[in-house]
Amino acid sequence: PMDFIPKYLAGKNDPEHISYECEQLVPILKPTYGCIVYQEQVMQIVRDLGGFSLGRSDNLRRAMSKKKVDVMQSERTAFVEGCLKNGIDEKVANTIYDSMIDFAKYAFNKSHAAAYAVVSMRTAFLKYYYPVEYMAALLTSVMGETTKVSDYIYECRDMGVNVLPPDINAGESGFSVKDGNIIYGLSAIKGIGINVIDRIVEEREESGPYKDMDDFAQRLYDKGVNKKIIENLIKAGAFDSFAANRNQMLIAFPVVFDNKASEKKKTIAGQMSLFDMGDEEIKESIKTPLPPVPELDKEELLSYEKEVLGIYVSGHPLENYTDLLKKNVKNSTKDFIREVVRDAEGNEISSECKVNDGDFTVIGGILNDVKTKTTKNNTIMAFADLEDLYGSIEVIIFPNSYMPNRENLVEGEKVLIEGRIQFEDEDTARVIASNIMNFNQVPKKIWLRFKDNEHYNSLKTEMEDLLKTSDGNDRIVIYKEKEKEKFMLPVRYLVDVNKDLVEEFEAILGEKNVAVTYEKAYFKHGRSR
Repeated sequence: PMDFIPKYLAGKNDPEHISYECEQLVPILKPTYGCIVYQEQVMQIVRDLGGFSLGRSDNLRRAMSKKKVDVMQSERTAFVEGCLKNGIDEKVANTIYDSMIDFAKYAFNKSHAAAYAVVSMRTAFLKYYYPVEYMAALLTSVMGETTKVSDYIYECRDMGVNVLPPDINAGESGFSVKDGNIIYGLSAIKGIGINVIDRIVEEREESGPYKDMDDFAQRLYDKGVNKKIIENLIKAGAFDSFAANRNQMLIAFPVVFDNKASEKKKTIAGQMSLFDMGDEEIKESIKTPLPPVPELDKEELLSYEKEVLGIYVSGHPLENYTDLLKKNVKNSTKDFIREVVRDAEGNEISSECKVNDGDFTVIGGILNDVKTKTTKNNTIMAFADLEDLYGSIEVIIFPNSYMPNRENLVEGEKVLIEGRIQFEDEDTARVIASNIMNFNQVPKKIWLRFKDNEHYNSLKTEMEDLLKTSDGNDRIVIYKEKEKEKFMLPVRYLVDVNKDLVEEFEAILGEKNVAVTYEKAYFKHGRSR
């Protein structure tokens, strides 16, 4: 048990810390520095001190492992009586028995404990000395379980290990390592079978990296690759090594594929295509032209990643809102997960959850799967999933809360939800919403940094003209770097801090001199956090 570890280590490092309740325990507990570590030691204690038979000692071990309190208490009497016959004080006997019951909270037999210790030592060694390789192998082992993959990716980020999107020219079927980074496994992309992935990797290893979409389609058209596979590879970021952005490729890939299909048909009909001539200059000259369009915005890119990978890889739509979440959210979705500890026989020893049924909470994230339902009383209620940085949780909006909050119940919107926690069963929690606030409604401050007072005065008129175009409830903070002066503009300069206003200020001052911070939110209906 974890509680025994400090005592065990103290005894191991300094024998003077070792003590025994009675001399009969010395030969039993000496190998483990005075601590009960194995189930076999419990069996030996009740035999040698309490006079139990081998069979009876095993029955007690089973009762302890299954938490059969009535059996443990009835055997206490027999144990104490046996100890008295062997010259052991009654108080000492009860203390020893209490220690055995404490031990039973998390007890294993010696062979089981040793086997787990070996596995623990090896995995700890690998994680410490080869963290990137270890996490890549761990991710591959759970590749079909989106929730676990997401958890381990966040673990990677906490460890300072980068997980990069799939890469058609560097990735493997499973998660792999390159230049100290983990490359997302190609097999994790939805809609692409393992056989197709194997052909893609084999073709690359045999004939070299893929140069562009035309080259990819030409080499793999007759190996099971279709339009949908190419589309999903683009959305996952697997073609990012090509000299094109994802938006260009999403527009151009149908033409690329149709061209290859046409060329293959001509080949079957006995007509030689320009690609068959082997002249690289000719091949280069007939590459499918890419439209001159800018890249998709960050949220669209992330949305596509989530669509085909099940999780966000290159970022998260909430990563720019950590300040807002920190100041307003009471619980994240990981707080709703019950952690269960089981013994060697699979019996639940303990379980812990950071929230309880009926607790008040505020959660924050992205609304997904918003659905409305008309009740028997002809009123409307709604159901939704709220996704945050760690997972998702079901949210229920009953009719009395639906009407005041309906404008914020929009698919894909980022919101704060105030409500009460309800456990549907022991392991499944949800939130009964009372109030919903869009992130845009959360009070904000926009911080503007100027080099010095002269710089501020030179831009003051231009800045005031810009402020006249914005009307809202957010404050502006001015910071003059040279003078180290900070002040808030008067309330007559209240603005609506939105994307457009931020970009306008960035155009005037530079991106690094404009920042947005969030304040504590107060809900209009019901109590505040």
